[in-house]
Amino acid sequence: MTMIDMPVSAGHWRGHDLGTSRVAYEERDAILYALAVGARATDLDLVFEERLRVLPSFALTLAQWAPDALGSAGAFDTRTALHGSQRLDVLAPLPRSGEIDMSARVGEVWDKGRAAVFDVVVESDYFRATWSLFAPGAGGFGGDRGPSAAASPQGDPDTIGTLVTRDEQAALYRLTGDHHHIHIDPAAAARIGQPRPILHGLCTLAAATLPLADMLGAHPADLSALVGRFAAPVFPGDSAQIRAWGEASGAAFDVATDTGAVLTGGYAAFG
Repeated sequence: MTMIDMPVSAGHWRGHDLGTSRVAYEERDAILYALAVGARATDLDLVFEERLRVLPSFALTLAQWAPDALGSAGAFDTRTALHGSQRLDVLAPLPRSGEIDMSARVGEVWDKGRAAVFDVVVESDYFRATWSLFAPGAGGFGGDRGPSAAASPQGDPDTIGTLVTRDEQAALYRLTGDHHHIHIDPAAAARIGQPRPILHGLCTLAAATLPLADMLGAHPADLSALVGRFAAPVFPGDSAQIRAWGEASGAAFDVATDTGAVLTGGYAAFG
């Protein structure tokens, strides 16, 4: 094998520039997103253009091009890579419609031994978002293992609520841009060992912020920070328990269905 043919170590992607993108959207896109993550027809400031406040997590659909670009560049096997966790820091409210200029790069690349974790960082005037992508088979390059998962909060939660998903929610969320077949096609879901199509992880995370805001006495459009680790899939139609420790200015949370945790290491702040 020549040097040209040698596979590129995952660690060599650290700092890789993923370029820039300008993404345009209309009010209808922001409203569709709100409905897809659980807003109701009575939530007029989320679904009625005359009162519209754009959910901050809508930014994650606008920035999805960046992790997709890294996969297309060949950094990891897109057939086996998993979305491990997500972070969103809100810098300014998203306008009701317009164009957002973004730049993206690979931040850290962590060596977990049998896998690598790629942090994809997207920045704009309105937000900074980080995807952590777990890539089996890409580890073992001699890099730092990175931070451990955050410890679960101790003691009883300060408040408990419920996340209710709808049977059609994955089909609706697909219209915001993530068209992966595992969220709509039973045959595709079966190929990854699931009994039926699963809800998008980012849909679950964003959907949790609506009841969480209500639990904390906040408005979901005032979200200023969000973190979550994807522990297991949610199926459309599932209900889940949300536990929160803290208050609107900053709360740890987790989400679990009857079969176990689906979101861990959660953190959200409003205001």
